[in-house]
Amino acid sequence: MIPSFGVLLETEPGPLGPLAPHYWSEIIVGIILMLIIFVIMWKVVVPAFEKMYAERSDKIEGGMQRAAAAEAKAQAALAYYNDQLDAAREEAARIREDAKNQSATILAEARDKAQKDAARILESGRVQLEAERTKLVHELRGQVGGMAIELAGKIVGESLRDDARAKRTVDRFLADLESAGQAR
Repeated sequence: MIPSFGVLLETEPGPLGPLAPHYWSEIIVGIILMLIIFVIMWKVVVPAFEKMYAERSDKIEGGMQRAAAAEAKAQAALAYYNDQLDAAREEAARIREDAKNQSATILAEARDKAQKDAARILESGRVQLEAERTKLVHELRGQVGGMAIELAGKIVGESLRDDARAKRTVDRFLADLESAGQAR
């Protein structure tokens, strides 16, 4: 082997194997390069990673804050709509109750009116029936009286039509008939 940069440390592979440096210059250059790489990493790469990490952290935290704000807004909207729904349910229950009360009132009014109309119609029918009865009684009295006078005239043999006595006799006869009919 021909040494190119310094003194040969070891010509034979040692206990570290083939990776062990052969020259002192390699060790010094390696340390210098390592320090240069370390400084570059420390001044350029690490700040870039830190910046990227901070941006990602801010983005994640901002997303979490936006998500939390959106969730709070959604919870508020849900509470508002639940309150509206509860109010609507209460209003519907009140309307149903009012409708039941109104229907009961209307039904009672209709029932009262129907009873009054039925009573009025019955009374009107009674009055009309009584008028018809009175009319029929007068007609029957006249017919029965006429027939009684005629029959009495035939039995007695003289005319009883124009006599006031005959009229009293017929009236008494009809009164007796009515009282006999009521006594049964």
